[in-house]
Amino acid sequence: MRVTLELTFEMSQALGVRRLELEDAQTVEAALQLARASFHEAGADFEKLARVVAIAVNGVLLQHRKAPKQRLADGDRVSFVKAAAGG
Repeated sequence: MRVTLELTFEMSQALGVRRLELEDAQTVEAALQLARASFHEAGADFEKLARVVAIAVNGVLLQHRKAPKQRLADGDRVSFVKAAAGG
C-alpha cells in the first residue's frame, strides 16, 4: 500500500522536499511516524513543524483528535494544511 504525504510550503523549505511516498502506512499516525523517520536528523524539525498544521486526507480536513487513528487506503493523499486566521 502506498500513500502520498504532502508538506506545506514552509515545511518543504525547511526540510528540502515537497512530498513523500510512503509504503505500508495503515493510519495517519503511521504515516507521520514513517515521515519523521525518513528525515533522520531533521526529524525534530519535522515534529515541530507538524504540530502547527491541520491534516487532510484526500482534501477532507480531519478532526484533531481523530486524525491519528484515521485509516488509509492505497493511493490516499495525506496533506498538511497551514492554519490561517483572519478577520
